[in-house]
Amino acid sequence: MISLALSMLFLPLLSALVTLLFLRKNGNLASLLSVCTSAGILILALSLIFGFEEDVQAWDTTWFAMGGWELRFGFLIDAPARLLLFIVAFVGFLIHLFSLGYMAHDSARPRYFGGLSIFMFSMLGITLADNLIMIFVFWELVGFSSYLLIAHYFKTDEASKASRKAFIVNRVGDFGFLIGIVLTYWSFGTVNLIELADLSDFSPSLVTTSLCLALACGFIGKSAQFPLHVWLPDAMAGPTPVSALIHAATMVAAGIYLLLRIDFLFTDQALGLIAFLGAAMGLYAGFCALVQKDIKKILAYSTLSQLGYMAAAFGLGAPGVALFHLTTHAFFKALMFLGSGSVIHACHHEQNIFKYGGLRNRMPITALTFLVGVLAISGVNFLSGYFSKDAILLWAYNFNMPIFIILYAGAILTAVYMFRLYFITFEGQPRSESATNATENSFLMTGPLLTLAVLSIVGGYFALYPQRLGAYLGPDLAVVSSLPHHMWMVVLGTSAWIIGLLFARSFYWKVDQVDPLTRRYPGFYEICQSKLYFDEIYRFYVDKIQDPAARFLEIMELLFISGLMVRGSAGVTALFSMLAKACYVGRIHAYIIWFMVGTLGFLFYSAVLLD
Repeated sequence: MISLALSMLFLPLLSALVTLLFLRKNGNLASLLSVCTSAGILILALSLIFGFEEDVQAWDTTWFAMGGWELRFGFLIDAPARLLLFIVAFVGFLIHLFSLGYMAHDSARPRYFGGLSIFMFSMLGITLADNLIMIFVFWELVGFSSYLLIAHYFKTDEASKASRKAFIVNRVGDFGFLIGIVLTYWSFGTVNLIELADLSDFSPSLVTTSLCLALACGFIGKSAQFPLHVWLPDAMAGPTPVSALIHAATMVAAGIYLLLRIDFLFTDQALGLIAFLGAAMGLYAGFCALVQKDIKKILAYSTLSQLGYMAAAFGLGAPGVALFHLTTHAFFKALMFLGSGSVIHACHHEQNIFKYGGLRNRMPITALTFLVGVLAISGVNFLSGYFSKDAILLWAYNFNMPIFIILYAGAILTAVYMFRLYFITFEGQPRSESATNATENSFLMTGPLLTLAVLSIVGGYFALYPQRLGAYLGPDLAVVSSLPHHMWMVVLGTSAWIIGLLFARSFYWKVDQVDPLTRRYPGFYEICQSKLYFDEIYRFYVDKIQDPAARFLEIMELLFISGLMVRGSAGVTALFSMLAKACYVGRIHAYIIWFMVGTLGFLFYSAVLLD
């Protein structure tokens, strides 16, 4: 087990180093090496997942020691780790394959595939880590590799700004996460996940809401939840396969995975807040997606919405259902992101959906697989998204009716904006020259689409056997297998996607290059387009508060710290040095005079001041 885990972890790092040192000018070999590496990771991951009978496997060793304190490096391979390991390895391999076709003519392929390898190394480290400090180290590496990949087209202002925004916003969340790790060690004396689980069971009073919320800051940043959600839509400036790998299937899922790793540390108050914020995000992102024109930004807001569903499930006490939705979401969201990449590639990198149209006849495989993804995320009965989404709705229906109402409204919105995307892109007549001349892509790009489409159809059925998968997904997944028996929930879930489909059909079946909402409901359109002014609020804070405060502190530092305290003390010392130096003139009578002055001064001090 140890050798397999170590080999799988460091294989992508070795690939990145070889690319950096020897293949920086050879795109063909760099891409081939990265794809072969991802295939090797998949083989090793499957061996690790299915090659051992134990439910939990753990190993660690001392990484760093100082006095009585030591930092350990280790692996914890349990149910959540196995599942995320499969998602990272399998979806990552398909995205590497897709990238061979999508990035075939990119002159910076070595940098791109090297960044993918660093990202795979980082995500595998988070998945396997057995303690919070090790998770945090790889957590930061994920942020670094994400910065590299988003900034792939760094010569454009959009990509360079988006990469900096993603990096800085995530650092805000990571700072809170680091504080949470410190509080955890302060409270429990350890950051090992197994030890924390045992200690929290015996001493639940050590767990505080402030500790929970500090740890949850890592989730809020990485999974782009309120109020740090603003980076994810802009991150679509990177290559589309990057969007699929980082911002649909794995990186943003790392935040949910972190919550699942430490679910035993959360108080009821913290869980309630996470559930409410998750449900609110599901609704908010739906309204934002409804007015987007960029195909990738629609999918980005859809990701925010689905992550909100996962957070709501976790907050309502169903971590297994949240993990299940994370799994099905990885399949159909990666499918749709790669499908959007297929469309963008065929339409000469045009991303405005109102300049598409009629692509179903020109790109039948892409259209069919994309439709499967739309049906799955909308919760159409008996596709993968139906089981996981409706399980969350059922759980909320049973335990928190206000959150259920918010999630149900979000489910209707999901169907509206996803069918809107499909109708405008693939139906009707071409609305631009690029759409008129579009053709289907090669099998390197359509093959991964077909594979993910199959998983988007059948992925939900694995949860119908909780006696087999209970150890993998949690005992609360029994609710999924009972879904067909809750006829009221089946009716509600079915009505959500039907209402969404009918609304989208009436609005978007035949459109021109103007969104129909702008004509019928311009006020509503403007409100959704504003995104509640989060970006403007942050810009105001940075320009009017943070930057002036930073400039004031800089002036104070120059005047008082560097000036008065550092240079001032140095100046006073130099002055006394000059005066002392003046006393040494090399003449004996001068020394006698100074000796007499000193003696008289000492006598005066003794007689007067000490009397």
